[in-house]
Amino acid sequence: MKKTGRSSKSNRQKRLIELIKEEPFLTDEDLSTKFNVSIQTIRLDRLELGIPELRERIKNVAEKNYKKVRSIVGTEIVGELIDLNLGESGISVLETTTDMAFSKNNIVRGHHIFSQAESLAMAVIDAEVALTGVSNIKYLNPVKAGDKAVAKAEVVRVRGNNHFVHVRIKVDQIQVFRGKFILVVIDN
Repeated sequence: MKKTGRSSKSNRQKRLIELIKEEPFLTDEDLSTKFNVSIQTIRLDRLELGIPELRERIKNVAEKNYKKVRSIVGTEIVGELIDLNLGESGISVLETTTDMAFSKNNIVRGHHIFSQAESLAMAVIDAEVALTGVSNIKYLNPVKAGDKAVAKAEVVRVRGNNHFVHVRIKVDQIQVFRGKFILVVIDN
């Protein structure tokens, strides 16, 4: 009987490693649901395998990406930069807090959402100096304090020194913001 337990544990741990490689931002709760085991079992598996907790995984990925950014300093990006392909695309995650929200209704102020989008758009540009020339934005749904906002930016066109970048922000797979930016690259 023990052998079966070890075998299933071994298989689960192998699948856990593969799954975290594919989707490094899954929470312990997500993993416990996928494997139909307790959260504590997932935490023990991660500990045994040397897999850091979610926040540490995000931080490790972000540190690698900040080094790639050319147009702004990595610390100027609003949210954690978790993926970056210069001149192509990028992803950031913003953990919203009550400090960002109106006290009356707990809705995150728009400038925090805009800042996440604009700073990601700037980070994606493969240039030393760039400024926002035009932005066309739309807030689609409110973001509440405590929500995790996931922004995805894509460079859709480059014309001369103008870079056209589209940014979409989602919370729990629901789009809350979309922005179309024209970033102007400034020659030194």
